[in-house]
Amino acid sequence: MVEAVLIDLFSLPANLQNNIQGLLHNTLEAIEKCYSIHAPCVYVMCCQRQGSERKGEQEFLLPALRGFQRLKRRLEVICAQTTAAALYTVKQRLDEKDLSIIKVILPTLRKDLMKVYIDHLFTAVYQFEFEDLQVVSDSESLQISEHQHEGQTLPSQDVALIRSEIQMYLESLPSLKGELTILRSSLIPDDIFLHGFTTRTGGISYIPTLSSCNLFSSSKRRDPQVVVKENLRRLANAAGFNPEAFHRVKVDHANAVCIMGKTEPDNYDGIVTNQKGVTLAAPGADCIPVLFADPVRRACGAAHSGWKGTLLGVSMATVNAMVSEYGCNVKDILVVLGPSVGPCCYKLPHESAKEFHRIDPKCVRLFDSASPYIDIRKATRILLERGGILPENIQDDSITDQNQNITFCTACHPEKFYSHFRDGTNFGTQIGFISIKD
Repeated sequence: MVEAVLIDLFSLPANLQNNIQGLLHNTLEAIEKCYSIHAPCVYVMCCQRQGSERKGEQEFLLPALRGFQRLKRRLEVICAQTTAAALYTVKQRLDEKDLSIIKVILPTLRKDLMKVYIDHLFTAVYQFEFEDLQVVSDSESLQISEHQHEGQTLPSQDVALIRSEIQMYLESLPSLKGELTILRSSLIPDDIFLHGFTTRTGGISYIPTLSSCNLFSSSKRRDPQVVVKENLRRLANAAGFNPEAFHRVKVDHANAVCIMGKTEPDNYDGIVTNQKGVTLAAPGADCIPVLFADPVRRACGAAHSGWKGTLLGVSMATVNAMVSEYGCNVKDILVVLGPSVGPCCYKLPHESAKEFHRIDPKCVRLFDSASPYIDIRKATRILLERGGILPENIQDDSITDQNQNITFCTACHPEKFYSHFRDGTNFGTQIGFISIKD
């Protein structure tokens, strides 16, 4: 069932502009008839011309809005200077109400254009149907003329202009939840490496569980790739790296490692390089973003270590790749564990806990319970030390000076970090990143 209707009056053809009030009235009348039981939210999107007041635009449409009492409380006119700005505002309204099934009523000439905007500003969470504004005059047309969202057919130069418009608008938005904050380790020498772990502040993501510097987009979440890209651009500006030379692991919760410059695997949780100016990154929203640095051979790496990857030894696999590819001595490699879910909060079913108990009983608390508490950080340290990493070359939450601690529990600090464990499926993601300075 349609949950929201978007009426696009943004850029009407000349033959329709003189009858904008009549078109809107007829369209609203058809919506009210068609959805007589469950009235959807209705958003009217129109152009706010340069220098005009938003109120003036709404007053112009006011005669067409009168008389629709059932729709009135669920009807909103959204005026903006660009389609990107208007549609992004509509998206915010949809997300506030957790709406996902949307009918778009618009002039035929705008359909292909609108599909490109939607492809960039929305994810697969949303479903769109399209309706021709000119033929909407009764409830039957609303019911029989539904078309699923198809691929865009615009020329590439037009798509590029839309991308540019969207990017410019997103760049103009204010940062949310305060300034962008980066946590850094004193263990990694900053004269050789640029590195850090992000927190959730300083980006533009507005959905509560994703707010604000979310750095991962997926088809199951409501943050589109363009928003994540803008958050990354702001991070790159603050940290001093090139976002165009940024490589994030392709998470598989396993132990494959990508060697920069060689054939890239389809999926991998570790990545290494000795190339200057290339930024490697690993995500974490409870899983551990692990950074590796060898100041002697000037090589670095990043790994994503969840409970599965920890058991499969992804951190040592990353170390071993640095040793075999770049001639690193394992005793020179520095390892820093970033913010991740702590043993205070993280539980696993007893069968999975057994695997951690086999590594070391100290990795499990309340082992005899149905869901014991697990310390994936301690397990990671133990496996690294067994692999030859010096204990003093590992930084985690066992650090003596807690003022130097950056391995915070993500679940315990909702104001600072995202947490899948805490927030559920629509969770945000922070990252650990590292590069060799030029």
